[in-house]
Amino acid sequence: MKTLQKLSALIVILYLGVGCSSEKTEDQLKTQTEINKKEEQVAARSGLKPIGSGVMMQAFYWDVPAGGTWWQTVESKVQDWSNAGIDAIWLPPASKAQNGAFSMGYDPFDYYDFGQYNQMGSVETRFGSKAELQSLITEAHTAQLSVIADIVINHNSGGDSEVNPFTGQSNWTDFNPLSGKFYRSYNDFHPNGIHNNDSGAFGGFPDLCHDQAYVQDWLWKGAESVAKYYKNVMGFDGWRFDYVKGFEPWVVKDWKNEVGGFSVGEYWDGNAATLDWWSGQAEVSAFDFACYYRMKDAFEGNDLNRLNDDMLWKRNSMKAVTFVTNHDTDEIINGKMLAYAYILTHEGYPTIFYRDYEEWLNKERLNNLIWIHNNLASGSTSILYTDNDEYIAKRNGYNSAGIVVYINNSNSWQERWVETNWSNTTIKDYTGHSNWEPVTQSGKWVKIQVPPKSYSVWAPK
Repeated sequence: MKTLQKLSALIVILYLGVGCSSEKTEDQLKTQTEINKKEEQVAARSGLKPIGSGVMMQAFYWDVPAGGTWWQTVESKVQDWSNAGIDAIWLPPASKAQNGAFSMGYDPFDYYDFGQYNQMGSVETRFGSKAELQSLITEAHTAQLSVIADIVINHNSGGDSEVNPFTGQSNWTDFNPLSGKFYRSYNDFHPNGIHNNDSGAFGGFPDLCHDQAYVQDWLWKGAESVAKYYKNVMGFDGWRFDYVKGFEPWVVKDWKNEVGGFSVGEYWDGNAATLDWWSGQAEVSAFDFACYYRMKDAFEGNDLNRLNDDMLWKRNSMKAVTFVTNHDTDEIINGKMLAYAYILTHEGYPTIFYRDYEEWLNKERLNNLIWIHNNLASGSTSILYTDNDEYIAKRNGYNSAGIVVYINNSNSWQERWVETNWSNTTIKDYTGHSNWEPVTQSGKWVKIQVPPKSYSVWAPK
């Protein structure tokens, strides 16, 4: 901030002390306006909630309504989400893609077109205009929310055909975006003169070569790179990296080290050890697909013993981003609220899916679980009991007294004696599902209960 203020003052001094034409004065005023905007952005972003202190909202779903209204829809909700305990919103890929106004953004063409250039059949993206996106980001920052950009850097789409001399075949690798930034040709994709292939291609799209210095400069290293433009011009605060199986972990690590910001990768694999390896190599978080698939086995397969199995959050809770549904997966149906009760009372950084929150589930119940997560659920986890229908675990607390969570997948009320961390203490169910207010014995044991197909969360009154 001090650097920007000094620069601002210097421009004013130059303007007052040097005779100049009206054209130069207009340039100076434009520069001053840009500086003021940047100062406002920095001031707004300094007041954001610490990311990971609350819950992330995935602020889209597959095939949100077309017509350029989505950014406005999300903007109208960010303050309510913040009030509920959300600390970040994850937006879909925001730049112009091959399918223009119909695209969900995962076929990127021009990384610098946020809905202001007439190309790929439209000016606006499916979600709206650049000005509407900037308004949304400003409003999110005002609501103290971080904004996470969905970054697709494995592949591109929409280029013209050209011959690749290394294969002798034609491919769609001639990219001439109207933004005038990050032109690409066959040498920027696989195969080329320095690199035949990387970890994986996707869907037949041209596969970007991150070993090329030119590609690195445009994606994250250069002054006008995609990463720096997203952060410094558009105002994004962090990154969700799409399909990270398609390139090496060092790419994400380099990006994060260059521009900072919260980072999470979509490494789609149900093996917790593999997720732990990737997040360690990339030095960022990963979506906990191991947790997702174990919850599917538990709640849809009617075997809560599966919650004893290996998950990323159990190996490294600081790197685990947990979720019940996303834009690609919606397989936990009957036990979805139980799954949310699980991730919002356990370790890891939980994500809520837009349609679950706004359309499909009970928002009041989700808000209650978010409050429990943010205010009561802290410390290490101890599993106290499991069988096919019941699961009981204890959070041992460090900023609070901790909790005991009781999940019941059966069709009848259940009761259990459990050992808590509290002696001679009145406790209550903070979900309101049970009206009991038992007192723990001197030995810390107490009987708790849970309704059918439901959950209860116990802590000192």
